[in-house]
Amino acid sequence: MAYMWLTGLIIFSTEILTLLVPECRARVPAIIVFGDSSVDSGNNNFISTVAKSNFAPYGRDFPGGNATGRFCNGRLPPDYLSEAFGLKPSIPAYLDPMYSIQDFATGVCFASAGSGYDNATADVLGVIPLWQELENYKDYQRKLETFLGAEQEKEIITEALYIMSVGTNDFLENYYAIPGRRSQFTIQQYQDFLIGLAEDFVKQLYALGARKLSLTGLPPMGCLPLERATNFMHPDSCAEEYNDLALEFNGKLKQLVAELNDELPGMKVVFANPYDLLLQLITAPSLYGFENAEVGCCGSGTFEMGIMCTPDHPLTCTDADKYVFWDAFHLTDRANQIISSYLFKDLKSNFL
Repeated sequence: MAYMWLTGLIIFSTEILTLLVPECRARVPAIIVFGDSSVDSGNNNFISTVAKSNFAPYGRDFPGGNATGRFCNGRLPPDYLSEAFGLKPSIPAYLDPMYSIQDFATGVCFASAGSGYDNATADVLGVIPLWQELENYKDYQRKLETFLGAEQEKEIITEALYIMSVGTNDFLENYYAIPGRRSQFTIQQYQDFLIGLAEDFVKQLYALGARKLSLTGLPPMGCLPLERATNFMHPDSCAEEYNDLALEFNGKLKQLVAELNDELPGMKVVFANPYDLLLQLITAPSLYGFENAEVGCCGSGTFEMGIMCTPDHPLTCTDADKYVFWDAFHLTDRANQIISSYLFKDLKSNFL
């Protein structure tokens, strides 16, 4: 049995490496990212908010060991996807003054940790709302045209792959955490409200020239270590109410994707669904070479994230590759790599 498990793991690891070998550049000249901490490569470093991760032990397994502001020990899915498409191995944050429009021409991130479809979600931690992410993108377009000229700028904007990953915070940090939206909407009404916001955002992107979009669904958010730790009715178990909600919302997102593909000529929207694979990583971690999927690597792994994930915490693990979660809310570099290789299969078939 041990030999069979090891053989399976080697085959699976080889498959990941094969999928992430850079592909031809021609049809995806850039990766452009919107969303929350699942894809923020460091924009929050440059705004006034507590939602930051530009300090150790974050980034300890990132090339160079730098804490870039990614909520991870290493890289995020857009980084891996960029490399798989034959572009650079990491996507810079738009607000980072270390980078210029020359760097952003092949990939740029506008995402902000703590943000959501709902502007009120961004207000919770004082981060960049989705409308401001879009305004920053417009500013990027202007700079790109000045740098490359109108014709080449239009080609990049049209042929780029847009990645949008957002939504978890709308439920866990907004709707279920503070009373404002709960007093206005039932949970079904709030889902429909968010779907409407998602539709409006995609149509604005379309009007600005985007034609290739990956719209990411929700993860099994009831299995995040923080939600397990606060599941007082069933201690240490996944909060199935939140998982069921994620499935329901993903169904609505998938329907929205179908409608957008019908309504927007020349637009291709792909629904990127990490739910099933991530749930497999959580419920059968050993099949993927993990040893722990219940808590995060950082600290006790039950509630630490952001400023609570400190460099000198005695309980922080030494090998994050054994963990599915890096902190109480976010995946490890290795889990991100596995998810990325899975999503890339569909993106490759649609956009290469």
